[in-house]
Amino acid sequence: MSATILVSNDDGITAPGIAALESALIGLGEVFVIAPDRERSASSHSLTIDVPLRAVPVRERAFAVKGTPTDCVLLAVENLLPTRPDLVVSGINRGPNMGNDVTYSGTVAAAIEGTILGIPSMAVSLDHNKAGTYDYTAAGTASRALAAAVLERGLPEGTLLNVNVPNVPAEQVKAPRPTRLGSQVYEDSIVEKTDPRGKSYYWIGGQSSRRSCDSGTDFAVVAEGHVSVTPIQLDMTDFETLAHMADWPFDAIHDSRKGGGAAVEKSREESA
Repeated sequence: MSATILVSNDDGITAPGIAALESALIGLGEVFVIAPDRERSASSHSLTIDVPLRAVPVRERAFAVKGTPTDCVLLAVENLLPTRPDLVVSGINRGPNMGNDVTYSGTVAAAIEGTILGIPSMAVSLDHNKAGTYDYTAAGTASRALAAAVLERGLPEGTLLNVNVPNVPAEQVKAPRPTRLGSQVYEDSIVEKTDPRGKSYYWIGGQSSRRSCDSGTDFAVVAEGHVSVTPIQLDMTDFETLAHMADWPFDAIHDSRKGGGAAVEKSREESA
């Protein structure tokens, strides 16, 4: 039986990246496109709960939703699709989603929502280049190959794939490599300006200043010309710290609300 594949993004349903992704996945199964009606970049894993959602058909098996990427996936799975999808693929994002940026990304959030709903999911992004142009050919090829692998092999429960593709000619893109998240810090992320009435307003933007390009990170692997594939878990529990906290005097901490901290100090003295 043919697979059902849900495609979404955060750049909006008219973005060239989602058109490239849809075209790349045709043949792997029946492809449905449910995406925001406009750009919703950096919307993270947000749901719209204060206004009604509207889904407008734009063509066969495609809807534009006035909502976030998370809204789109939830609405598609629960209402719009004729059957539960076998795979959710989000992208192809115009620009990378590596390191800390996965926490902001609407592209990754769509894949997170699919994972929460128990559906194997992946997010795909295309890196920047110096020319400021975007050729989605290589990213489409990588998306199809990895989607086929996920359909065949599945993914562990609670895990999604975050894929980043170098923005170079397709023949120069190297084979996928498993990676871990790197990190980056933005400088001048807030730009303050003054409007014609003399009031201040702000743009959030900024330029990347410091990146972790250690071996094995998504940044390093993409810089080397490989496709980066990072498995991301929904369970963000720090189990090492959880084990360390087993020695914390939680009962004393609770009692200190009445004793002004004396109980905690007593516990410290007893353990010294």
